[in-house]
Amino acid sequence: MGSHLDLRMGRMIDVLELDDAALIELTSGDLRSRLVKEYATFGGEQATEMTTRAEGAGVALLCRCADGYPSALGEVRAAPAVLHVAGGLGRFLELCEGDPVALVGSRSATAYGLDVGRMLGRGVSASGLTVVSGMAPGVDGAAHEGALSGGGRTIAVIPGSAAEPYPRSQRGLHRRILAIGTAVSETGPGAAVRRWMMPARNRIIAGLSRIVILVQAPERSGAELTAMAARAYGRPIGAVPGSVLLQSSTVPNALLAEGASVIRDAQDVLDAVFGAGERGAQRAEGPELDESQRAVMQAIRAGADTAGALARVGYGGEVGLSVLARLELAGLISRTAGGRYAICG
Repeated sequence: MGSHLDLRMGRMIDVLELDDAALIELTSGDLRSRLVKEYATFGGEQATEMTTRAEGAGVALLCRCADGYPSALGEVRAAPAVLHVAGGLGRFLELCEGDPVALVGSRSATAYGLDVGRMLGRGVSASGLTVVSGMAPGVDGAAHEGALSGGGRTIAVIPGSAAEPYPRSQRGLHRRILAIGTAVSETGPGAAVRRWMMPARNRIIAGLSRIVILVQAPERSGAELTAMAARAYGRPIGAVPGSVLLQSSTVPNALLAEGASVIRDAQDVLDAVFGAGERGAQRAEGPELDESQRAVMQAIRAGADTAGALARVGYGGEVGLSVLARLELAGLISRTAGGRYAICG
């Protein structure tokens, strides 16, 4: 039904709530006849064939009727009938029990959005919670990267097969996620990615999570659709404040005006999930810093975030560049396109 579902993008969440018979009724002609026949003849042999094909691709299947199906997602009417999990079913179920937090945002994120995505992902994962996102370039990818550096507690929800990266440019990130986290999808190995799978993926992200947090998102973006799904499912929403001059801040700032939780750091996330002061955020373990590295980190936090600014406070020349290089390699700072340095966690 893939091509047929593409024609119903405007009400995809409603369509996905329909049962099998109602879905088939949306079709007509030869397609309906073929679907009725396939549905009537589907049995143990076909199920075994599908399971074997999935296992051959390194994917485990989890039916909605199974005891281990994530309880939060199972409460959603539009929950997938079958989840396809790459990276280990046991690991996936353990991560689902770890108070999942969705961190989502724009593919065209600014340097600020990417830094915040990495910072929140790192802090949330280091604090024992699971980061859920869509692995897309931009905020989603940054959130996964942060989670990997903070302990690896992360689940990537993919529109196509969980065993394959989407988009292909994220193959390196996908490989790293499967090494210590997991990926999940509702489509099996070899499935072509279609437009309807994007909003379908977004409702899984919202359904799995205790809270959905938008870092940056323009109007009519996938991140906004995820927030809409979260609201429909009764999930709380958080948002990172952004510049009123940037289109990417439109949706987060609007959500804040409507009462969404203000998210500035991992502690704000924990307060939103568990209540103010109930749990303290933890810092990810990192390399021990020497005196010059600690001083440069402190200077960057104080606003000396360029090589020139650091030189003016005594950390210039080859020595300063060497310290900056070591901090970048350790994943403690990142350099933006504008040549500015930012703290990663």
